[in-house]
Amino acid sequence: MQRRSYLAAMAAMFTGTKAAFSQPAPKNPIVLYCDLSVDAAHEKLMLDNFHNIFKPAATKFAGYMDVKLLKLRTVYSGSAPVNVNYRFQLTYENEELRQKWIKSDVHQKVWPTIENQLASKDYATLLFDSK
Repeated sequence: MQRRSYLAAMAAMFTGTKAAFSQPAPKNPIVLYCDLSVDAAHEKLMLDNFHNIFKPAATKFAGYMDVKLLKLRTVYSGSAPVNVNYRFQLTYENEELRQKWIKSDVHQKVWPTIENQLASKDYATLLFDSK
């Protein structure tokens, strides 16, 4: 029984410490989407580069909130964009901080590790405001 009490106390302490150092999330972040056509022959390399190069670099920049790479599974209604098999999703606190990220030397080095694996560099890029 003492072990459970100890574990509960440790969990409560960790949660409290984490909350004390956490910053409140911005109310209206921006979300950028890129609809990508990933070359099947380069898919594994692109995924490795995303997880091991791009994402670790992106997380270090001010304003970064989240980045995801989504693989299209099923179209339930309407039609998917032609040849799109992945959607890149980047969430930032605001557009000004995202611009600093994309203009950085780091971004100039890490984005091509993704982009060079695409079947086409002619992809749609959409910027949304969270409301």
